[in-house]
Amino acid sequence: MNTAGGRRVTAQDKSFPADLIGRPVRDLDAPLAAFSTPLLVLDDVAIEHNLQVMAEWCAARGLELQPHGKTTMAPALWARQLAVGATGITVATGWQADVALRAGVGTVQIANHCLDPALLRRLAAHLAEHPEQEVVCWADSPAAVELMEAALPAGSRLGVLMELGADGGRTGARDEDLAVSIAERIAASDRLVLRGVAGYEGALGHDRGEAALRAVSIWCEHLAALVGRVAPLVDGPAWITAGGSAYPDLVADAIAGIPGTRPILRSGAYIVHDSGFYRGISPLDRDRGLGEGEALRPAMWAHARVISQPEPGLALLDAGRRDVPFDEGLPVPVGVAAELGGEERPLPAEARAEITALNDQHAFLRWQGEAPVAVGEVVRLGLSHPCTAFDKWRLIPVVGADGRVREAVETLF
Repeated sequence: MNTAGGRRVTAQDKSFPADLIGRPVRDLDAPLAAFSTPLLVLDDVAIEHNLQVMAEWCAARGLELQPHGKTTMAPALWARQLAVGATGITVATGWQADVALRAGVGTVQIANHCLDPALLRRLAAHLAEHPEQEVVCWADSPAAVELMEAALPAGSRLGVLMELGADGGRTGARDEDLAVSIAERIAASDRLVLRGVAGYEGALGHDRGEAALRAVSIWCEHLAALVGRVAPLVDGPAWITAGGSAYPDLVADAIAGIPGTRPILRSGAYIVHDSGFYRGISPLDRDRGLGEGEALRPAMWAHARVISQPEPGLALLDAGRRDVPFDEGLPVPVGVAAELGGEERPLPAEARAEITALNDQHAFLRWQGEAPVAVGEVVRLGLSHPCTAFDKWRLIPVVGADGRVREAVETLF
């Protein structure tokens, strides 16, 4: 894969020190203290751990992994996922697919519909020049099939998965008989190649309560039943693919081991996990009673400086909605240090410190009792939802076990 692209640190890269300007992003050497706040960092040791955990988890269950690359939009991280066994990278749009193809990804799955004529022609042109690569997208209606056929030139070979949905869910055919008829239509196309079935179970549950688990399990069973009817239409093993960052256990139970199929998980958040939403819902979190070697670890953190204490029980930090995710929970204060990269102390439990709100460039840290922080100190924040963390940063430093930054990850949103 082409992951470097000649990228160098620039003065426009948020929070990077002036001393690194002009340096290749894969050849850095600086202490964390040299950076500015606010700062998003990646933990190299935790990332490597998570890559191995998920690779082993999938292998033990006979699953392929085509992780959601749209989570990070970082070719350098895609390369690490592919290096430990991922069979492709999943994205969400035709433009993202083009980015992945040009980064050298062999198999790109668009877990979505791609009906934009210009993008379809762009992808077809690239595939015509690169027969070693493939793109597979989704469809859930005859109209979608007709639009793709109309946009694609003769001789195209765009792979398509028939998408199954559910009432109250997102896209996807609601009726199994309709889904089969659409699959038959795709199989008869001279521009599309039927590859199997797909869907997204995450829209059916938002926790691990009984109702959510039941809804997801029932949908997974329907997807498994659908592939049995669609597989005879597919030339070669039929793909059966579902999401899995929140419910990989339920997905694995339903789709693994079906004869004549390729069961493919698309989990993407695992590479950095989190300290909020996925910590609360993933069966691979340490709070599920797993051993240290089996559980995912948070591998993304934010650092924010205390810039004001205008009243008792309140401090303002210099990180806000432009710097950290907030759609699936606010950041969680983990520790505090006198300076960035300095020796950290935990926030006392009795203070009950929490982030209660975010503005564009401010975070509201509140507590009870004595102040646990002082103006000028740096608070480390655990984050929730990787999908809306990476898109706020063009370049993210990767911190090694020794606390030094020797590389940075470029994002391409």
